[in-house]
Amino acid sequence: MSARKEKSEKTNAMRLLDKLGIDYRHHVYDAAQALSGVEVAAFLGQDPDRVFKTLVTVGKSGEHYVFMVPVAMELDLKKAAAAAHEKSIVMVKSRELLSLTGYVHGGCSPLGMKKAFVTFIDEAAMLSDDAIICSGGRIGDQIELSLEDLMRACDVSIADIAC
Repeated sequence: MSARKEKSEKTNAMRLLDKLGIDYRHHVYDAAQALSGVEVAAFLGQDPDRVFKTLVTVGKSGEHYVFMVPVAMELDLKKAAAAAHEKSIVMVKSRELLSLTGYVHGGCSPLGMKKAFVTFIDEAAMLSDDAIICSGGRIGDQIELSLEDLMRACDVSIADIAC
């Protein structure tokens, strides 16, 4: 477990869940030993189908969208655009993430962003009876919670968006 003090351990994502009274499990991993999402899942001893990465995009209209896909899969940009009713979607550049979301690349959580963006999670999230795991809002932190609780905490729609 982390040696961080409890007060500094909370991220915006965790504070939001606490405020809403939503139960979650906090996982900590060594970012030096787990660089990819699949490596994070392995380090935590979790099924990579339950661990989701958070991707921030911008549509042709200029609107931003958040997509969550299992760490072993990729975001299908055509499916993502269709889900968002956009002509096309592109990934936001890493250097733009902090000012846009309040999070850095590798630590971007769908919870507690500076602004609430339209968010989609891949339909694979419905296949597990267990909770899902996503970034806790800081590199080295993951949050485990039910899909229903995630949907309570932020406006998430389920869509076929991964390939």
